[in-house]
Amino acid sequence: MSISDIADRLAAQPRATLAHAPTPIEAMPNLAKALGTDAGLWVKRDDCTGLAMGGNKARQLEFYFGQALAANADTVLITGAVQSNFVRSCAAAAAKLGMECHIQLEERVPKSDPLYRNSGNVLLNKLLGAHLTSYPEGEDEAGADAELERMAEEMRGQGKTPYVIHLAADHPPQGALGYVVAAGEILKQAKAMDLKLNRIVIASGSAATHGGTLFGLRAFGSDLPVSGICVRRAAALQVPRVFKTCGAIADILGCPNPVSEADVQVSDAYIGPGYGQPDAGTHEAIRLAARKEALILDPVYTGKTMAGMIGLVRDGTIGAGDNALFIHTGGTPAVFAYANDLEPVLAE
Repeated sequence: MSISDIADRLAAQPRATLAHAPTPIEAMPNLAKALGTDAGLWVKRDDCTGLAMGGNKARQLEFYFGQALAANADTVLITGAVQSNFVRSCAAAAAKLGMECHIQLEERVPKSDPLYRNSGNVLLNKLLGAHLTSYPEGEDEAGADAELERMAEEMRGQGKTPYVIHLAADHPPQGALGYVVAAGEILKQAKAMDLKLNRIVIASGSAATHGGTLFGLRAFGSDLPVSGICVRRAAALQVPRVFKTCGAIADILGCPNPVSEADVQVSDAYIGPGYGQPDAGTHEAIRLAARKEALILDPVYTGKTMAGMIGLVRDGTIGAGDNALFIHTGGTPAVFAYANDLEPVLAE
């Protein structure tokens, strides 16, 4: 299948314009110097996508809201962790497009302090006018989705037209198309910059960003390795999830899957105590990124992913003469909610 054919299939998908794109690619020479490497370290600034403090979810939501608008939906429902960037971005997109937003917050992280419960993304959700409810489990994707469907059915009885953004991997990952597009954007930018990339380092959670990027690279003819850094589950569980996402993208686009299972590279060495729980490596990554490159990383996704990039430099996977690209997926609001956890960073 040709590159132009993939581009045409993407263009045929319903899409709402939400993200400020293309986002810039910038060098990180101070970080490279601090790590004592001659490798070129680069960052794709998807924290700069706009939409209420930006982040990677703006790209994904373009395709979910494209479907919602095509269905004449007036209400959107979504589920996620208490400090989820996805639900905050969804609330922002709904506000921008004149839709009602219902957010279900799951208990994924064992934290009860007032900052975590009320600051960061939670505060923004409320400012954006979203309706918040709670779900008692944190590792029950099917149950969380089922509760959204129950709420949606209730809304239909009230005369509303709801659209549900599901969490579980057995639903079509429409949002992953945003990173198929982003992969093409990266390749185009690198060519214009005469930048030969050797590796991409990316967070691997729901697998939409990781899977979409990997699919896009292969569909657009690139064999660039993608190192996924696990932020939620073990590598043994994440590899099939990413590969399944790539297959589901192929189904959406009606094309062969250009990704083999061997293409899926993930590491769970930087996950720390668990989802949303930083460790010393996360703290080091957040501190170095801020003080060397003025990049604000969060303890949930980008801090752990940068810890992974630092680890790849230190073990020689990213070596002298290589050019590695870190995908900054955003998460800035969560920094405020995790202020207490960041005391070790401030003390250095």
